[in-house]
Amino acid sequence: MELSYIVKFAPAFLKAIVLTAELAALGIAAALALGAAAAVAIYHRTPALDKLASAYVELARNTPLMIQLFFLYFGLPRAGVRLDAATCAVIGLAFLGGGYMAESIRGGLEAVGKSQIESGLCIGLTRLQLMRHVVWPQALAAAMPSLSANAIFLIKETSVFSVVALADIMYVANDLMMEGHSNETNLMMVTAYLVLIFPVSLICSWGEKKVRSAGFGG
Repeated sequence: MELSYIVKFAPAFLKAIVLTAELAALGIAAALALGAAAAVAIYHRTPALDKLASAYVELARNTPLMIQLFFLYFGLPRAGVRLDAATCAVIGLAFLGGGYMAESIRGGLEAVGKSQIESGLCIGLTRLQLMRHVVWPQALAAAMPSLSANAIFLIKETSVFSVVALADIMYVANDLMMEGHSNETNLMMVTAYLVLIFPVSLICSWGEKKVRSAGFGG
């Protein structure tokens, strides 16, 4: 184990961590928005949209991110649509993650008791007020553990971004592997993912505890 090698290439891994974190944050935020929209369409059985949302969820959850990235980066240019690697990464992560987020949010929505919805309507709440003050707080609380797991899963999935030549953690690691020093490279790669994922895990755990202490989620 050569410490000098680690010191020399640590800045490259730091840059890769920052890039991966930025793309993951954008992808996860978009996945949450997409998942929420799909979950609402399915939950409310919105005509036509619910079937479209269900089809999207099945497609997103049953196709690997690598295949989606290949389609976006290598397939779309054949149709005259060219996207840069970072955009493809964010869209791919959002598309994949949206399917998982949708199922988590839908499960949370369906976990809210019908009696609470009926009680809210009886005291004069509008549908919008009911969703805002009764349904969504409890639904998100119930879905929080699953949403947290999905977020961490999506961060791990960024390891395939290297297939579209993005200088993420895995791309840098693969480059250095070719130069030898595999032990040092593996150590830096594992450390990089730990630095990226561990704080997110802590934040998610903190969020779940705050939700439980607030009285939501059972």
